[in-house]
Amino acid sequence: MRGRRKPPAAPLPQRDGIDAVRVRLPEDPEGRWASVGAHLADRFGGAIGVDRVGRMLAAGRFVGADGVAVRGDDPYAAGRYLWFHRDFAAEEPVPFPVGVVYRDERIVVADKPHFLATTPRGRHITETAVARLRRELALPELQPAHRLDRLTAGLVLFVVRPEERGAYQTLFRDRLVRKEYEAVAPYDPELALPRTVRSRIVKERGVLAAREEAGEANSESRVELVERRGSLGRYRLLPATGRTHQLRVHMNALGLPIVHDPLYPEVAEEGAADDFSRPLQLLARVLEFADPVSGEPRRFESGLRLSAWPEG
Repeated sequence: MRGRRKPPAAPLPQRDGIDAVRVRLPEDPEGRWASVGAHLADRFGGAIGVDRVGRMLAAGRFVGADGVAVRGDDPYAAGRYLWFHRDFAAEEPVPFPVGVVYRDERIVVADKPHFLATTPRGRHITETAVARLRRELALPELQPAHRLDRLTAGLVLFVVRPEERGAYQTLFRDRLVRKEYEAVAPYDPELALPRTVRSRIVKERGVLAAREEAGEANSESRVELVERRGSLGRYRLLPATGRTHQLRVHMNALGLPIVHDPLYPEVAEEGAADDFSRPLQLLARVLEFADPVSGEPRRFESGLRLSAWPEG
């Protein structure tokens, strides 16, 4: 069986750093749709309303591969590609810049601030690191090689060329990247450190917090105490795996919940996770790997600092 042909390039430019949505008209053996408009009404009417779909068609919001607006009464043609831009809800700006630690023709290493999502998801679309960097650096094809939790600050590796993204993603998939984090959390004189924590972490869709359960371990983190100041400690965290909220879960399990964590040990009231004055005290400080394209060793260090542990 022949594979599906590669879709044509999008005829619409990005808007606010976000690609246009691509739609492929599916096969229709039962002849349900006489026109493009009938299919689009079925496909999107439940989410945005049939009337809204009609208004978008009338306004020329849907275009074909040639960039020409599609008419609602155009005959249905299975396999045809269409594009359109979504309407973005207003988002609260994250009032911190995205720093650039390193940039060349292949990669961009960014210092993502707290509260900024790495990629569009849910209610965070244009206020994301990838959308901001595409706009600010004029790199419309920029893509992340991995993700960093929205509430965590620090280093994120982005790839400039789409054809090289897979090589860098493979580094993270195969655990060939040394990642070092820093956290501020309570100090416990009774807890012997350093130590390696292993457990089985489960994160259910729609549930904010992950949990540990009995069974074969799927996560591993090394926890080291770097420095103590009164009741707080500064910790070096070295994850060997990358489960959702892994470091936060492991620190909480040790009785050392990270300062300003809105989920561990207890889920805080709605809105607490977006209090810009109380950032989660967790920072992705170091990324280290052998470049999969050039072979050269790479090491990058964040220029950010955790507010609960000022220098001096």
